[in-house]
Amino acid sequence: MPPETHVLDPPSILFPYDKVRNEQSDMIACVLEAVQERKHTLIHAPTGLGKTAATLAPLLSKILSPDFKDKKLTIFFLTSRHTQHKLALDTLRLIKEKYNISFDVVDLIGKKLMCLQPGANLLQGTEFNEYCKSVREDKSCEFYVNVRESVFKLTPHGHKVVDDLKTILPIHVEVLMEACKEDKVCPYEITAEIAKDARVIIADYYYLFHPSIRERFFSKIGKELEQAIIIVDEGHNLPSRIQKVMTSMLTTNMIKYAIKEAKKYGYTELIEKLQILQTIFLNIAQGLSFEFGGQREKLAKKEQFMQPLAAKLDQEYDAFIDEMEVIADAVRILQKHSFIGGIAQFLKAWKGQDEGFVRIMNLEPSKTGPVLKLSHRCLDPSLVAKGVIEQSYVTIMMSGTMLPTEMYKDLLGFPELAKEYTFDNPFHENNRLAIVIPKTTTKFSMRNDQQFSAIAEICSQVVEAVPGNTAIFFPSYHLRDQVYQHLEPKTKRTCFVETPGMTKQEKTEFIERFKQYKNTGAVLLGAITGSFGEGVDLPGDLLKGVVIVGLPLQTPDLETKQLIAYYQQKFGKGWDYGYILPAFQKTLQGAGRCIRTETDRGVVVFLDERYAWPMYGRCFPEEYQVHVSQYPIEEIEEFFRKF
Repeated sequence: MPPETHVLDPPSILFPYDKVRNEQSDMIACVLEAVQERKHTLIHAPTGLGKTAATLAPLLSKILSPDFKDKKLTIFFLTSRHTQHKLALDTLRLIKEKYNISFDVVDLIGKKLMCLQPGANLLQGTEFNEYCKSVREDKSCEFYVNVRESVFKLTPHGHKVVDDLKTILPIHVEVLMEACKEDKVCPYEITAEIAKDARVIIADYYYLFHPSIRERFFSKIGKELEQAIIIVDEGHNLPSRIQKVMTSMLTTNMIKYAIKEAKKYGYTELIEKLQILQTIFLNIAQGLSFEFGGQREKLAKKEQFMQPLAAKLDQEYDAFIDEMEVIADAVRILQKHSFIGGIAQFLKAWKGQDEGFVRIMNLEPSKTGPVLKLSHRCLDPSLVAKGVIEQSYVTIMMSGTMLPTEMYKDLLGFPELAKEYTFDNPFHENNRLAIVIPKTTTKFSMRNDQQFSAIAEICSQVVEAVPGNTAIFFPSYHLRDQVYQHLEPKTKRTCFVETPGMTKQEKTEFIERFKQYKNTGAVLLGAITGSFGEGVDLPGDLLKGVVIVGLPLQTPDLETKQLIAYYQQKFGKGWDYGYILPAFQKTLQGAGRCIRTETDRGVVVFLDERYAWPMYGRCFPEEYQVHVSQYPIEEIEEFFRKF
């Protein structure tokens, strides 16, 4: 429970609005307690409570106060969402204007995405870093040369750009990039220079939770992790983001293209060595096939790759990596990207630890044919997060879908004494109708044309009963397409079918067209893990209904089985932490697209018999007040009649 609190005076905490709502007042009390007592804190606070203002305002008031002046603290507001970057910036701008105070703010996205070099955004992360390093060192990047005379010294032109930009802060990173493009200077270098004096830095998770990126970034801006107040927004995403960034992979295509690269530039000896590597790689994959009942993945061991490689090359493993890195540097001068460099990076990662990781060889289909992938996959995000959290001045993690908070505390390695708070939904409970319709299922063993038709029939009835737009989310695109074949002839509503891999512009245009049907009603059909299952806000009357078809539970693959076993051994909660709760989290994220503000009203339908089972029903937050409906269409129609 949150600590008891009194009504807060907005100016005392630099609150950007005239009134602090009751729910915000309680959350602000938790935030002030966290920074005052240096207690790392996890907060579940539903959408609409005003989490951004309830954290940034009181924390800023603290670090700017006389009592905290000598501590030289910096707030890091971490989020992966473009809309949250903007919301944080708007909040800080309001604070500056309302209270006429001065403090620097920077907005950061990935260094690669800020780069003005043509084609840089097409490079992989590690590849981009190596490319960037090479063009800086040989002074062939005009944007860098125009900013820095040396690593630690700005050019006069660089100084002027920094000074000019400081007068208009806070600004979105895209605005800064446009200004830098006009002045022909590197946006990242300019931002890093401003960050040295910044009291608030808005950035992606990677800037603090990727070990090498954090080390380079903090060294560049002259700040210490011990002086960082970390706000992790949408914190439910952090475990999977860390797992992803700490995972490395080698594929048959990477080896094939590396051999072509070596041939293209005449590295004859390396061609032979890469062919030896290819043979060892294929030997590990022996036994995998697409045949019915065949094995498509298996565990691998570190020594299966390292020992035979060193023996057959007649060269030390590390010496082979060094040789490839030298060649890759030469290749990047000519073509930016180097597959040889990518293999070198994988071989480095393959030397990594076994505890908290798993090594897997798997066979996957692709448009160009079967692809083999050998990976060193991170299972335990606390291997990275624990040290960051403990070393920081204080870490506050928050989300609207972070239940149970105990799971995230465990997964990320928060200290035992960390505080956990759960806040009630600030919206009136009558504004949402959440029902389970247990008449169908997407269980793999039950998937057939008859089942797809039954799902389509119910979806058609629901969307016809909703006086406005409805979104229907499926466990996968494939399942969506199977149901859509039956749904299209049943509904009169215009259907918007999400396409996998949409660009940012395509997604924006797609949603804008969908919004135009708010009065007549249209249907958005997407995947729960796709572009619109999370991170899209459709407040007001833009979305009146959401249908979650099935549970996004896939048949456990080898990685999931290893994850379940690992969490079972570590926490005694393998199935919950490794399988059920992460999948249910996706369900709740999709459901949350419907009610975004206190005036929104809408219906959420959970369409699968398993939602009525105790194993899954226990996962619903109390605030949803979910119930099994025997007469769902009548309930939906009655709900909207009230308004």
